[in-house]
Amino acid sequence: MASVTSFLGFGEAGQAFARPGIRAFDIQTDSAETRPAKILEFEAASIRWSSTPAGALVEADRVMCLVTADQALAAARRSAALLKSGALWLDMNSVAPGTKRAAAEAIAASGGRYVDVAVMAPVLPARLAVPLLVAGPHAESGAVALRDYGFTNVSIAGSNIGDASAIKMIRSVMVKGIEALTAECVLAAERAGVTDAVLTSLDASWKRHSWAERADYNLDRMLAHGTRRAAEMEEVARTLADLGIDPAMTRGTIARQRALGALGVTPPDGLTAKLAAILNEREEKAA
Repeated sequence: MASVTSFLGFGEAGQAFARPGIRAFDIQTDSAETRPAKILEFEAASIRWSSTPAGALVEADRVMCLVTADQALAAARRSAALLKSGALWLDMNSVAPGTKRAAAEAIAASGGRYVDVAVMAPVLPARLAVPLLVAGPHAESGAVALRDYGFTNVSIAGSNIGDASAIKMIRSVMVKGIEALTAECVLAAERAGVTDAVLTSLDASWKRHSWAERADYNLDRMLAHGTRRAAEMEEVARTLADLGIDPAMTRGTIARQRALGALGVTPPDGLTAKLAAILNEREEKAA
């Protein structure tokens, strides 16, 4: 007998991953205002939608939870008792490892099998080719279920719930931080009328290195010159403010540069040694 797949949540990710015949529930069907549009989305994807979570989940062998991040834990707690024994709960939401561990407790308490799944790239246009990381005690079973459904790029990140989500969350510090820094930089450049010159300068100075090499170099500069660089960035913040651009990201840069510079650590060779020195110094100061 073929496995029954259900979706909880049918937003962008749900629609990107949908296959005809799956079952689904989305909370937007509860609202008279959003219900008609959501039903049209279900029908366009040939989905067997339900007006209640129970209708979508009760016979499911595997459930892909694709709700909004702020609803991930609540969805697990509300749905746990609706699952049949042994059903896989594939938590594909972008939430913190602690949130996933709390959700896993709810699912396990009702006899379900929880799998931490991290979606590691935009779902469009990749759809079922999007890279997925899975983790937890049931990671192997989760990976098999995802591949059986049609996902083609599934890797196991670890045996602990939170291993996959930790990679995604921490990676986002860099990825989304760079996005935010980009916005702050180019908005100020445009306001100052120097966008082309700034971008040309960045092209000239942005050398190609691995992220390990970049991290090693960046930490070296911050440890050695963080105090001076914080002072320089105070002037950068003033420049942006004068242009009418809130220096939100720059204020964070000032704090981080100043904090590392204040450690007074002579940068040791290598990224591993630098990280150890920073963490050890912080622990000693906190003791």
